[in-house]
Amino acid sequence: MKKIIALTLGITLIDQLTKFYMLYWVTSGNVPLFGRAFDIVPHAYMMARVNSFFNIVFTWNPGTSFSMFRSVGEMAPVILIALTAAIIGYFAHSLLFRAHDKWEKMALSLIVGGAIGNLIDRVRFGAVVDFLDFHYTGIHWPAFNFADIFIVVGVAVYIGYLILRKK
Repeated sequence: MKKIIALTLGITLIDQLTKFYMLYWVTSGNVPLFGRAFDIVPHAYMMARVNSFFNIVFTWNPGTSFSMFRSVGEMAPVILIALTAAIIGYFAHSLLFRAHDKWEKMALSLIVGGAIGNLIDRVRFGAVVDFLDFHYTGIHWPAFNFADIFIVVGVAVYIGYLILRKK
């Protein structure tokens, strides 16, 4: 149990440290503890071109993973905080009380840790810090962060686990 909690908290910590670094970079070291996202850094902008298909950018995402539901409106932060907290509660309960297999526990830890990382941003700023920007010939995948990666990988592992378990 301790290993699973440590993994979940480690995932959350990695996500928060990378986001803190991005905020530190764009605010010249003046990272607020709380605040309205667009009052802290008002716009998205390119920070570094890494290669022909990957940039480091800074953007606020008031929507969900990969910028979905970005245009829900002013109630978006409240709705998304409540929804995210409910989802975290469900998966955390499953992780702590129902999961028995190491693959299931790992998948749920990835999902819960990533979701907690994004929830922290929503509570602090009303939006999530996104900064990984992949593109090809002018077509951009919506910017995302490490929490999004952890969630997607966790869901993929969990689906794989469920499929293999049934066989």
